[in-house]
Amino acid sequence: MENYPAGWEADVVLRDGGTAHLRPITPADADALARMHEAQSPESVYLRFFAPLPRLPKRDLERFVNVDHRDRVALIMLIGDDIIGVGRFDKISDTDAEVAFNIADAHQGRGIGSILLEHLAAAAREAGIQRFTAEVLPQNRSMLQVFQAAGYEVSRGFDDGVVAVNFDIDPTARSIEVQASREHRAEALSVRTVLHPTSVAVIGASRKRNSTGHLLIRNITAAKFTGDLWVVHPEADQIAGVQAYPSLADLPGKADLAVIAVPAESVTEVVKDCAVHGVKAVLVISSGFAETGPEGAELQRRMVATSRAYGMRVVGPNSFGLVNEAEDISLNASLAPFLPASGTLGLFSQSGALGTALLAAAKNRGLGISTFVSAGNRADLSGNDLLQYWEEDPATQTVGLYLESIGNPRKFSRIARRVSRVKPVIVIKSDLTGRELPPGHIVRTSSLAPHTLDQVLEQAGVIRADTIHRLFDLAQVFSSQKLPAGRRVGVIGNSAAMGTLIMQRARSEGLHVGTDPVSLHPEVDTQTFRAELDAMYARNDVDSVIVTFTPSAGAEEAEIAALLSESAARSGKTTVACFLGIQGVHEELTTFLTDEHGNRVSRTVPSYIGPEDAVWALARATDYARWRAADHGTYVELDDIDDKKVRSIIDSALDGAEPGSPVRLERDDTRALLNAYGIDVLPYFAASTVEEGLAAAEKIGYPVALKAVTNVLRHRMELGGVRLNIDSPEELAEDFTAVQNTIRQLTDEDEPLVDVQAMAPHGVPCVIRAGEDPLLGPLLAFSLAGDSTELLGDVEHRVAPVTDNEAEDMIRSIKASPRLFGYRGLPPMNIEPLRRVLERLSVMVENHPQILELVIHPIVATETESHVLSAHVDLLPDATRIDGTRRLLS
Repeated sequence: MENYPAGWEADVVLRDGGTAHLRPITPADADALARMHEAQSPESVYLRFFAPLPRLPKRDLERFVNVDHRDRVALIMLIGDDIIGVGRFDKISDTDAEVAFNIADAHQGRGIGSILLEHLAAAAREAGIQRFTAEVLPQNRSMLQVFQAAGYEVSRGFDDGVVAVNFDIDPTARSIEVQASREHRAEALSVRTVLHPTSVAVIGASRKRNSTGHLLIRNITAAKFTGDLWVVHPEADQIAGVQAYPSLADLPGKADLAVIAVPAESVTEVVKDCAVHGVKAVLVISSGFAETGPEGAELQRRMVATSRAYGMRVVGPNSFGLVNEAEDISLNASLAPFLPASGTLGLFSQSGALGTALLAAAKNRGLGISTFVSAGNRADLSGNDLLQYWEEDPATQTVGLYLESIGNPRKFSRIARRVSRVKPVIVIKSDLTGRELPPGHIVRTSSLAPHTLDQVLEQAGVIRADTIHRLFDLAQVFSSQKLPAGRRVGVIGNSAAMGTLIMQRARSEGLHVGTDPVSLHPEVDTQTFRAELDAMYARNDVDSVIVTFTPSAGAEEAEIAALLSESAARSGKTTVACFLGIQGVHEELTTFLTDEHGNRVSRTVPSYIGPEDAVWALARATDYARWRAADHGTYVELDDIDDKKVRSIIDSALDGAEPGSPVRLERDDTRALLNAYGIDVLPYFAASTVEEGLAAAEKIGYPVALKAVTNVLRHRMELGGVRLNIDSPEELAEDFTAVQNTIRQLTDEDEPLVDVQAMAPHGVPCVIRAGEDPLLGPLLAFSLAGDSTELLGDVEHRVAPVTDNEAEDMIRSIKASPRLFGYRGLPPMNIEPLRRVLERLSVMVENHPQILELVIHPIVATETESHVLSAHVDLLPDATRIDGTRRLLS
């Protein structure tokens, strides 16, 4: 369809957790629009059209469905084939448009108006529209509330019985906050629908005991699911002792969750049948989808599109299943024949085989879980969705995720940063750049180095574990101990060699061991061990304690374990232990206390087989505690920027550009773009002759610098492309000729351009990059200038927007940062101007996703100021940000 903006299509989650499909209207929607209108109440019709209108006149109907997708835009929201909401705008000037909505009576209160407004505003901004107006009857309170609650600065006027509403549609801090809050509530509810069913139907179970469906039924039954369990089978009376029904239509009630284990080619039809019969969510165990190749990928796409279009979430396909250990649910809809006990660890896995390993490891270590979800191919329900749910789930205190890919890392970072402030998030992932994908996972890729993602995770407070073993090492601390109060560690045990090893390891992991380990006699008695433990816990210079015990002819291991757990519980200080033969959180190291409310509670000291594991886990828990307690700063609010000018520069440069082909911004436009954000480039003039160079130097004033404009020699002083501290016309003429001759030797330019620029004061040259990464979205990078920085990868990255503290942390975190702070007696540089530039570029690339890459190279930090010497900007005409200013499932 000509000019049809397919990029505006989106699957969305509604306020109650259901899903719907949103897309631009087309002429083929006329009948569905007419049906929606005729089903509306007279009151709803009057509120929308200001007049009684039982049926849409044919002329109006044709006008409503025929739009140009620029000056006249209409978006519809559908469930199945039914339109449940319409939002539209009509351009009334170059910068203004009138907006209107119509929500189906049966679906009001589901947040449809607010989602349509977000998507309309995003489409309008693409067309250069800056402001929405609307005319609303005073009694249409729900529509007025949509505008007011969106987070925009709304002004109202009352004239001739109508309320006139006006507001700018550029995102504000408040509108972004409102959007994130609504997204969180909706996605958390959609996951709750999956994990808290009151009825489950298993579809595709065979009477063969070794079949997948048979195993699922046995596992659900064995876990004593508290709801109704039904089996759908066209012929059997019962399977695995559970009554079977010929079809979903024959069930005695509606199933909240359908567990599907039929051949892949039949799944989409089963999903359609589930939608017809009111199923709220589906768990697809079946394989044979995207992991098998293009045909399977198309099957998967159709299955997910069908499910979302009818309001259902999908777990899978190729899923290992899901578990909810809550007493009022007790659901094991998985292929795991065993389960850990009920506990506080939430687990997410994209791999079925590793899902089994995760559950087995939790069980072996005595760690209880709250919920477990295997996403399989992660075609719909993802780790981002589970994070939304776990953030407020009181049963989950620690989150563990095994990720084979992240479809939307920017959203993951945004959500994880929020979750990490209240609960630890541990991630296992070998590659996060999207270049090493398992079969069935389709994501964008990033050209950035893998360590970039480590920095992004660290920015969000997420702890990265290399292995399942490491994940559970850390989960042991979080599930049984309070967070460490600081880095000061005390070491005590009955082995001097072990104590020394632990001390050395602790210091290498960034912990502080202020005194030598307390080394007791190998055959220490219980009384002495207790006294020394109590003395260690009483010390004011110890925040955490590491205890080791090696069995000998002295005290029994069980006795030491009992007194350790009791002393540790009484002290309230974080404690980890190394007891041979005890790994995990077990009753041998558990004691019971009465809390301040009179409740009997257990306290367990986690034990590790090796001292390296104990120290690593304690160090990462300490790092997390420090991150959580730190002041992460505030996002900068800039009132001296000119976004309209930036948008105009970008639009002009991209006018007529080929899709997918980057466009290099002209140098004068680059200066103007930076200037619109309060960043000045040190004055320079391009010259092609010595005479022009001399004239430029006279305007600027000596001393000046000469720089080759050609990319081959740009910034390359060692190749003769840069000459500094030129103090006189004679010196300039000589150096200008030398630079031009060097350019001619390496290029075919006859009269190469040379920049004549004012000399910056002496300082430390740095490089700042900002732009749109396909996978991560807007990203900042900071480093010192020079080949060594690039060769050693000494670059810090952060996802934009960044806070003031995050911007400063970028500067301080590079390994070469001592050069900015008085290295070897040199004066310290003022990093505040660097921080301000990072903050401003953070806002710029957040607001303008067409900026593919903006490079300031170099920006020279001095004792007082920073000076931008050179910059270039590449733009991308068809930039599409995964996690933008409109809510959608991705």
